[in-house]
Amino acid sequence: MAAISLTKVEQSAPALVSLYKSAGASLARHGLDGLRAAVYLVVDYSGSMKPYYKDGSVQALADRVLGLSAHLDDDGRVPVVFFSTDVDAVSDIALADHHGRIERIVSGLGHMGRTSYHLAMDAVIDHYLDSGSTAPALVVFQTDGGPVNKLAAERYLCKAAKLPLFWQFVGFGDPDSRQFEFLRKLDELAVPGKRIVDNAGFFHAGADPRRVPDAELYDRMVGEFPRWFSAAREAGVVAPDRAAPRSGSA
Repeated sequence: MAAISLTKVEQSAPALVSLYKSAGASLARHGLDGLRAAVYLVVDYSGSMKPYYKDGSVQALADRVLGLSAHLDDDGRVPVVFFSTDVDAVSDIALADHHGRIERIVSGLGHMGRTSYHLAMDAVIDHYLDSGSTAPALVVFQTDGGPVNKLAAERYLCKAAKLPLFWQFVGFGDPDSRQFEFLRKLDELAVPGKRIVDNAGFFHAGADPRRVPDAELYDRMVGEFPRWFSAAREAGVVAPDRAAPRSGSA
């Protein structure tokens, strides 16, 4: 059963009903229906991201993540971290107020800087720890390029492997760009040589992320989560009373 019912989504966010249904179908395919988890969204606010804010790609991603979160978390909100050279904002999007929410937040931000993954990761870790939650968390981390400090990003990912956080990196831009070489490396860091479990995934959403079909995006967004969940539970990162996902068909 979803954390938030279809009826409530129809009432509070009718524009998200299709996304909600698509997310639910994907979760079922991957054996994740009925799972409870926190969901975070991290979005790149570096200068090269300007076209993706202007054409609505970032808002579209936020809406999709919110549609997914409604199945996993019953508060109807997704914490959102905006980052560039520093952490530019920590806010949220909610079912009842999602339309144009990204634009409203960004309108109050300043200069679009460079790309510092580790500061955004630190903000998510702090938010999670401060929440007092022990539930697993899916962190959707969007970026259009590699970080300015690769070593710091790697260290934070390895540090976070001891927490019940799974980092799903999503690339905006040319899939063949060398900008994404670091994320491929980050996705393949050794286990257990550098981290207790494989706590990260990565996929490209392409140069026009809005064109990726909802079903495909959701499958790629949650596809690696069941393997991480099972490994993290076995390693004691996820509490043993959390039921493991079923074996999905995808």
